[in-house]
Amino acid sequence: MKKKLVLTGLLVAMAISTMACGSKKDTLVMATNAEFPPYEYLDGSDFKGIDIEIAQAIADDLGKELVIEDMAFDSIITAVQSGKADIGLAGMTAMPDRLENVDFSDSYTTATQVIIVKKGSTITTASDLEGKTLGVQLGTTGDIYADDVKDATVERYNKGFEAVQALSQGKIDAVIIDNEPAKVFVSQSEDIEIVKEEFAVEEYAIAIKKGNEELQKQINKSLEKLKESGELQKIIDKYINED
Repeated sequence: MKKKLVLTGLLVAMAISTMACGSKKDTLVMATNAEFPPYEYLDGSDFKGIDIEIAQAIADDLGKELVIEDMAFDSIITAVQSGKADIGLAGMTAMPDRLENVDFSDSYTTATQVIIVKKGSTITTASDLEGKTLGVQLGTTGDIYADDVKDATVERYNKGFEAVQALSQGKIDAVIIDNEPAKVFVSQSEDIEIVKEEFAVEEYAIAIKKGNEELQKQINKSLEKLKESGELQKIIDKYINED
């Protein structure tokens, strides 16, 4: 009788364990840099923004629980490479140097790089950046583009707003950064403005570990659903006012 009771207890424990495993939701770990409004930022302790809502919609479609890991922008590719994160979603462009290390999803939106200057600056076009001191966020496409500016000195900052602060303080001549965060930063300061001429046009996409074709296909399928349903545009319009 004692052996039978022990065996019954083991079977019950195994059944409970199996049920627990079956009910546990798989996770989708997103690496991001929550210093890039309106794509990702912190509202108190809550993550907000376009990329956050897109990642949540993809996780919901895949039946996974979204887990967000906030880190320095230049650590995101490494996090995806190492498997610490499943995806990198941070207003990221599929640049050739990045494609050497990770794969990317289909594009989910078009963005532009712009130049921020102090009001009254003589910099009015990209060609005026030659020989100037430029501020960029480390590891961003602005950082990559700045390297190509002839005779320019490039100052790299961990956060975009730190570059903008340096501009306001007269430490640098201009900042190269994505248009939407640029608009947010400019709205918070009276002494800077965005140069009318766009610096570059680019496509944002989601970074995925190189060779993970299954996840890449799943994410592309989820993105296609979001595009076709109009939900993707609704998310973008919620945060971006064309005015």
